[in-house]
Amino acid sequence: MKTLGIVTAGVAGLLLAVGSSAWADDKEGKITDLVKEAKVTIDQAIKTASEAVPGTVVEAELEKKHGKTIWEVEVLGADEAVTEVHIDAATGAVIDKEAKQEKKKKEGKKGK
Repeated sequence: MKTLGIVTAGVAGLLLAVGSSAWADDKEGKITDLVKEAKVTIDQAIKTASEAVPGTVVEAELEKKHGKTIWEVEVLGADEAVTEVHIDAATGAVIDKEAKQEKKKKEGKKGK
């Protein structure tokens, strides 16, 4: 019976390993595709976002939204509000600016 348990555990581990590596390869492929589509570098996107919204850049991420590759750059303003600046990764144009909700602060208040 011990051998059956060891074999079962080994098979389960193998399935997890194969499933995890397949998922990682798929995610890596998607990231590679996004990078290939982007003509604008992260440095250019950060500069554009900083010009559009004064403050400190806290995060920049390459994403696909509505079939378009964009840079989503988060800027922390002097008023401590975070604004997301969406930049077209092909042209470098600012698509829009969006105030980000402060979920973490609200969640912290609920726990008190």
